[in-house]
Amino acid sequence: MTKEYDYDKLGFKAGLEIHQQLNTQEKLFCGCPTLLRDTEDSAYQYYRYLRPTRSEMGEVDRAALEEVMHKRKFVYMAYDTTCLVENDEEPPRELNKEAISITFQIARLCNMNVFDEIHTMRKIVIDGSNTSGFQRTALVSTSGHIETSQGNVGVGVLCLEEEAAQRIEEKADHVVFSIDRLGIPLVEIGTEPDIRSPLHARETAELIGMLLRSTGKVKRGQGTIRQDINVSIARGARVEIKGVQALDLIETIVEREVERQVNLLEIMDELQKGSASVHGDIIDVTHMFGRTRSKVIKKALKKGVVLAVNLHGFAGLVGREIQPGRRLGSEMSDYAKKSGVGGIFHTDELPAYGITDKEMDALRQAMDAKVEDCVVLVADLKDRAFNALQMVVDRSRFALDSVPEETRKALPDGNSAYMRPLPGAARMYPETDVPPVVVTHEMLHDIVLPELLPARKARYMKDYSLNEELAERVAFKHFELFEDILSDMGDEDINVTLIASTLVNTLIELRREGMDANKLDTGHYVDVFKLIASGGAAKEVVSDLLFKIIEQPGMSAQDAAQQLGLGTKRKEDIETMVDEIISQRMDFIAERGLGAVGPLMGLVMKEMRGSVDGKVVSDIVTEKIKIVLGDII
Repeated sequence: MTKEYDYDKLGFKAGLEIHQQLNTQEKLFCGCPTLLRDTEDSAYQYYRYLRPTRSEMGEVDRAALEEVMHKRKFVYMAYDTTCLVENDEEPPRELNKEAISITFQIARLCNMNVFDEIHTMRKIVIDGSNTSGFQRTALVSTSGHIETSQGNVGVGVLCLEEEAAQRIEEKADHVVFSIDRLGIPLVEIGTEPDIRSPLHARETAELIGMLLRSTGKVKRGQGTIRQDINVSIARGARVEIKGVQALDLIETIVEREVERQVNLLEIMDELQKGSASVHGDIIDVTHMFGRTRSKVIKKALKKGVVLAVNLHGFAGLVGREIQPGRRLGSEMSDYAKKSGVGGIFHTDELPAYGITDKEMDALRQAMDAKVEDCVVLVADLKDRAFNALQMVVDRSRFALDSVPEETRKALPDGNSAYMRPLPGAARMYPETDVPPVVVTHEMLHDIVLPELLPARKARYMKDYSLNEELAERVAFKHFELFEDILSDMGDEDINVTLIASTLVNTLIELRREGMDANKLDTGHYVDVFKLIASGGAAKEVVSDLLFKIIEQPGMSAQDAAQQLGLGTKRKEDIETMVDEIISQRMDFIAERGLGAVGPLMGLVMKEMRGSVDGKVVSDIVTEKIKIVLGDII
């Protein structure tokens, strides 16, 4: 269970970086569609090796320097919907005007000042996620704020940039990317470090998400929005935690990072009180494991070695927990894995994994390790093992005097793991292929602010008599489609509640059945709802009709109804069936009166098998029972 902290006393600071894909027709620097593809549709593949370049000031970014140590090959999957711009074999085109307009709208919602000119920069990224070795990004506006329950939170940065390629597979020596996602327009919103607690971090993220969705011009679904969180405490360090997908995790992520830094500071204090030191001498101890029963080491020794380093004064601390289920040794292992190894062993957790007490004693003697020391082992190819232990040495030296500034990745359980050093300004330099955009008065004057989602929810409740829960779910998740359907329905006698509940509930049912609801467009829904409004099908068969249309996207609602055996019934046919059922249940009607309407309607609907709307049947049954009751009286 996460500990409780007084965040003010800890000197807690936090800020958010929200990355949101924009729902434009074309990508940011070319005319390709913003369409994600199945990797099985890949038209061809190619590969690259990426190297860092110097910045405008002649410096090389430290994060890029660490990445290049690994010498990995990057494989890219391309499609018939991608082009040479994504391949970095053709210059980019001008910034997407639609994306610029949406970004201006977001700037206004965040009370920001838009620059007179927008200049595109190159941001060095050599983890393979961009074929060029850099990401193109343009600073659009600064100096804004949003209002929260804890006061204003500053919004310092709004950038328009290109989305990265999608990581498909990762091995020790290569990574596979799909470039269908590469180049989709993306806004990055960076807040000032005004967030006061984990709960406040979640509230701020929710507010920004609400503003973005209110535009109706952002992509939805898994992976289309990512939250990065910057967290620090006094005596600690600024740490960026990347890739928080779920809002529900934000509080836990922040709490766990505070806990991690508090525990690292406690370990640092203990190390400084003792005689801890890290000399960094890496020793080959392969000969001690010639007869080992450890499966991991035996496998490594087929082609590799076992190397070790002694951390003086670290005994008991490498195995100390710093986050639930993660220890200082986990941090060291994260660093080591950047060199391609599977992990590390250390004497705080041994004997284990097939390594015996006898091997441990021999190891300690060979490393001249005292009882207060901790020995770390790596078994792998010699170069990998050496680089991995060098990374462990670097992390151990940090433990002696500081919490390192890092970029970390969010884990599903709320913890985080090391990714790379925190990048600096040395990663940026001008983009010479993309001309600047001059922002005119007319461009800013034409910005129309959208109706915010809470106001939209209230309007749906008032105008359409939707209940609060249904109005909120439609407003916050489906309002673009909902309003498109209402607009296209025209003067039809429509059941707005049916449309809303279909978008909220029926789509969930279809997805549970494995159906791709993205194959449905506005026209499909309008076709179905018009069929129901005309009495051609019952509202109870909406999901059946949509299911059939998804299977055959070119099919009309009428055709789907016919295939389902839901041919339109004439009113005369319905009345004939009702008369027959009533004649068989006269005693029941005499006993129940108008209370018989519901049960008899159920029988008629069962016979009609969804081919007629329930309201039509209800009106006919009610009218005929009233006549019968009049005769009985």
